[in-house]
Amino acid sequence: MSRFMTYQASVDDGDALGEIHEESWKAAYTGFFAPEFVAEAVRRRRTQWHARLAKGEDTVILAALEGRPLAFSFFGSSPTRPDMAQIFSFFGHPAGWGTGIAGALMTATLGRLHEDGYSRVHLWTLRRTPRSRRFYTKNGFTESGSVRGYDFGDGNLIDQVEYEAS
Repeated sequence: MSRFMTYQASVDDGDALGEIHEESWKAAYTGFFAPEFVAEAVRRRRTQWHARLAKGEDTVILAALEGRPLAFSFFGSSPTRPDMAQIFSFFGHPAGWGTGIAGALMTATLGRLHEDGYSRVHLWTLRRTPRSRRFYTKNGFTESGSVRGYDFGDGNLIDQVEYEAS
């Protein structure tokens, strides 16, 4: 029996999503931004999920370890590549790093996308985040060759690399 449980998030999961997003963002991205920007960015990430889930536009799946939600994926139809799905966010709380919960979540995410009729999926990740890049490669993604500058809201472009999987 797996130690992990995955399930579609509901509006009631907003606090858990906010905690995961805040803590993972602080751990992975703090070095890329000014401290003032990080403080505001993590505050927004902590509080945005109730409203986002209430819209019901895309799918969010949570993964829990022994009952505690520690990772989530947020995905839907790609706005730029209509033949594909896009994973918009994939985050794991640092307390779950190294447990295998992210791999279980990716398996559930890809399974759900295939159930929804998608045969291909893409995502963007920061060029200078080797942990995430290794994870996506380990889970069957390959670099597409596309790179873009992305502004997280502080006016500075940071390189992102696109990955694809079938």
